Amino acid sequence: MATSAAAKQLRPYQIIAAACVGNALEWYDIAVYSFFASYVAQVFFPTADPASSLLLALGTFAASFLIRPVGAIVLGSYADRVGRKPALSLSIGLMVVGTLLITVMPSYETIGIIAPIGILVARLIQGFSAGGEFGSATALMVEHLPHRRGYAASWQFTSQSISTLLAAALGTYLTSTLSDEQLLSWGFRIPFAVGLLVGPVGYYIRRHVPEAPEFVDATADRDSGSPGGKVLREQKGRVLLTIGVLAVTTCLNYLISYMPTYAIRTLDLPASTGFAATLVSGIALLVATPLAGHWSDRLGQIRLMIPAAGLILVLIYPLFALLVAFPGLGIMLVMMAVLGVLKGTYFGPIGAVMANLFPPETRATGMAVGYNIGVAVFGGFTPLIAAWLISATGNDLSPSFWVILTAVISLTSMAVIWRRIGLR
Repeated sequence: MATSAAAKQLRPYQIIAAACVGNALEWYDIAVYSFFASYVAQVFFPTADPASSLLLALGTFAASFLIRPVGAIVLGSYADRVGRKPALSLSIGLMVVGTLLITVMPSYETIGIIAPIGILVARLIQGFSAGGEFGSATALMVEHLPHRRGYAASWQFTSQSISTLLAAALGTYLTSTLSDEQLLSWGFRIPFAVGLLVGPVGYYIRRHVPEAPEFVDATADRDSGSPGGKVLREQKGRVLLTIGVLAVTTCLNYLISYMPTYAIRTLDLPASTGFAATLVSGIALLVATPLAGHWSDRLGQIRLMIPAAGLILVLIYPLFALLVAFPGLGIMLVMMAVLGVLKGTYFGPIGAVMANLFPPETRATGMAVGYNIGVAVFGGFTPLIAAWLISATGNDLSPSFWVILTAVISLTSMAVIWRRIGLR
C-alpha cells in the first residue's frame, strides 16, 4: 500500500524524467562520439591512413554494442527480480564512469597503446550499462502510466532527440568557433565533460521514484526462476519481433549521427554543415516523437508505424541521390528534416509495442534483450557499414542500401505482430 500511495503522489512528468534521464545521457554520449569520430580517430587511433584511423574509431564504437546484450540480461534480470529503481540507479552510475574515462583519457602520443585500449574499455562500460537501461526505464514508465503507454514510452525516444539536439548544438558551436588544432588538442573533450553533469542529477531523481503497483503485484507471487532464462526459453519469438521492429529506426538513428562524418569525409563539406543538419533532424524528432506517441494511444501503434516505415523505404535513396548531386547546406537540411519527421513518427509508438509484447514479470529483460541485440546489429554497426559500403563500392549513395534492407525487415516484423499477436 505504501508503494501505491507514493506512486499516486507522483505526476507523470516526474516519472518520465526519472526514467529518461539515463537514456538521455546514453544517447548524448553516443551522438557525441559519432559526431566527433574523426577527432577521436586522430587522437586515440592514429595511423598513416586517415581512413583506417576512422574505421578503427568506428570499430571501437561498434564493439561496445556487442556487450549490450550481456548488460541487457544481467541488468534486465536484476530489474525484474529486485526492481526497476535499483537497476536504473546502477546503470546511470556505470554510464558516468565510462564517460569520465573518455573525457580524461590521454592521447596516443602521451601513453601509447593504453589510450585506444582505455577508450575501448570506456565504451564497453557504457555499452554494458546501456544494455539494461532501456528495458528498465521503459518498463517503469508504462507500468506507472498504463493508460498512456504510447505517450509515456515515446519520451524514451524524445529524450534521445533532446540529447542529439544538445550534442549537435554543442558540436555546431565548437566546430564553428574553434580551429582544428584546438579541437584536436582539447575541444573535442568538452562535449564529453558536459555529459558528466547529468549523472549526479539523474541518480538523485531515480532514488526518489517508487516501483509501479503493476510490477509489485505481478511479481509478488511468481517463482524464483531467472527472468532471463524464461525470456530465452519461452519468449524467443517475441524477442525476435522486438529486434525486427527496431531495425529501421535504429539504423536511421545512427545514420543521422554519422552524417557529420559523411559530410566531412565524403562530400567535402565544412564540419559545421553536418552538425547544423543534424540539429534540424533533432528538432524534427523532438516535435514528431511525442506527438506520434500521443496519437498512437488513440489510433494504434502499428497503424502509425507501418506507413512511416514504408515512406522511409521509398524515400531514402532519392534523398541520398539529391544530396550527392547537389551537396550543400540547404539540401542536407531538407533531407535531415524529412528523415527526422519520418523517424519520429515511427519511433514514438515503438516503446509501447515492445512493452506490450512482454508480461510485467519479464518485461524489463525481454525488452532489454531484444532492444540491445537490435541496436547492436542495426545501430552500432551502421556508421561502420556506411563507411565500408562507400569504400568498397565507390558509390556515395550506398549507405541508403542498408537503410532499405532494415526497412524491409521492420515492415515484415510489424506484419507478423499485426496478424499473429493482434497488436494494432
